[in-house]
Order: sequence, then structure tokens, then C-alpha cells
Amino acid sequence: MTASWLPGLPIVQAPMAGGPSTPELVAAVSDAGGLGFLGAGYKTADAVRADIDRTRALTSRPFGVNVFMPSHDAVDPAAVAAYRELLAPEALRLGVDPGTPAARDDAYDAKIAALLDGPPAVVSFTFGCPDDAVVRAFQERGTAVVVTVTTAEEARLASAADAMCAQGTEAGGHRGSFTNTFDGALPLRDLLRDVLAVTGRPVIAAGGLGTPDDVAEILSLGAAAAQLGTAFLRCPESGASALHKAALADPRFTSTAMTRAFSGRPARGLVNRFLTEHDADAPAAYPDVHYVTSPLRKAAAAQGDPDVVNLWAGTAFRAAAETPAADLVRHLASRL
Repeated sequence: MTASWLPGLPIVQAPMAGGPSTPELVAAVSDAGGLGFLGAGYKTADAVRADIDRTRALTSRPFGVNVFMPSHDAVDPAAVAAYRELLAPEALRLGVDPGTPAARDDAYDAKIAALLDGPPAVVSFTFGCPDDAVVRAFQERGTAVVVTVTTAEEARLASAADAMCAQGTEAGGHRGSFTNTFDGALPLRDLLRDVLAVTGRPVIAAGGLGTPDDVAEILSLGAAAAQLGTAFLRCPESGASALHKAALADPRFTSTAMTRAFSGRPARGLVNRFLTEHDADAPAAYPDVHYVTSPLRKAAAAQGDPDVVNLWAGTAFRAAAETPAADLVRHLASRL
């Protein structure tokens, strides 16, 4: 690994939007020799700046920031309204009203401006690829650009990037595909093979990795680094809710599934009641459904009800342990 931004230990902590990727977690991972990532998704540009400033105060090591691309997929407002009405009894039980759709660009332009003003070592993109002008602007400032890809064709479209993050179907959280679809979904090892065949860039492998043996294997298959998210959720530095952390170890949650029920986009989480009951009804409408379900999810979390919360988790969720992030980085690299 010759690129200066790649970690000394080939362990990347996945950017987890919505709270888990705290500056404390990112700094601990980077200080241990891995590459920590902040998640800019769902935050304002000012909040992203504050997270970057806090992380820089905690570590002098390289770290990354992940940005969600704006959603340009066509959405059927009637389908979203019907789903909102369907969830009304669930919302009433929780003492809230379903939310209403809002902006679909996740403050993309403001975040790009903020990141270019004080660029981190790495910026990654999910749900699409930025245009070449944005890629060049970061590269000219010495920032490496990574694009999340879920198919070989997406890897071809991201050829201007410095690296790819190949995300297999086993990954927890949102599928980072360029469009709101399950099309072309592949397990990580198959995807890694396909992406390596079409690019000479370094490829970070993500999806269902949880042990030192997993890391060693994926590197032996040609990955430049292994990216793990779920493995870090139970670390004390993680900002995941206590409810989420407990669910990962709760024996009544036995499996994960991909669903649009919580956000309108395919995402993998622990199978709970909400996922089971509403998966078939959720329209392909992101982030519209995210806004609709947000009040329900927040109320359920406050009430300690894990059956209405999006418990994002990859297939290796049982490997997640309550251990300091630095110790986890070293453990994951122990077979190398």
C-alpha cells in the first residue's frame, strides 16, 4: 500500500451516519494505525465542520469523511403518502405523528464547500459518484477520493477516484448503490473479484467482515484494506444508542435482512417487528421514507423499544464486542 492516506494497518472503520461515527471513535481508530471515518450524512455543514475540528483536536493521524450524494431517483408521492398513512397506527401507539418528506440533497453543496475549505485526508462518497470537477478539486488539495461501489459498472463510472470501496450485500446499513435498487447485488467476495477486474485503483472491501480471519482472507483476495462498521458499534467510543448496542448481543435477534422499511432505500439491519411487518409495503423513495419514519424511530428509541428502530447491522454482527476501538483495530490485524 503506497498511497500515504492508506492506513498503516489495513483496517478502515466504516462511516456510519446517524451518530455511531463519533470523533472519539474515528480518532481512536486512526491513532491505532487504522483509518477512521466520520459520517456526514444527515448532518448540517456546520455540524460536519465541528466534527472535523473535534477529530483534529483528538488525533494528528489521517482520517476520512463520508458524504451522501443527492438523491435524483424518481419518487411516487402517492406511494409515500400511502406508506405514511399505513404507519399512522404505529405512530399513534408511540405518541407521535409520522414525518413529512423534506430536502432530498442532504445539504450536499454546503458540505462540499465546507470540506474543500478544510479538507481531511480522505473524502468518500456513497449513493453515487461526484462529477470530475469535484473529484479534481479535492485531489488538488491533497485529499484522496474514494467512491462506494456495488457493481463492476459503478466501478467503471468511478474511474476518476483514487480508490473504490467495494460494498458487498453482507454489509450493514444502506446499500451504497448509485441508484435505489437491488440490481446487480453481489456477495463481497464475488464483487471484489469483479471490481478488481475493471480497475487498477486500490479497493477497500466491505461487507460481513468481523474477525481477524475475515480480514486476512479478504486481503489475500486482493483488497487493499478491510472496512468494518458493525464490528465497531459496541465500542465505548461509538455513538450508537444503548438500545442498538444491546440488540447486537440480544439472543432474540438472530438474523439480518435487507429492507426499505425504514428509509426507502435498501439497508441491512437486524430483523425486528417493524422490518417484518412493513418491509413489503415500503416504496422505493429515499430519503422520503427516512423522513416519514424518523419520528417513530426516535420515539421508539426513547421508549426503549428495539422493535421499531433501524438496528443496522451486517451479517457478522455477532462478532461485535464491547472492546475499546484501538484494541479492536489491533485484534482485527492480528492475523496479518
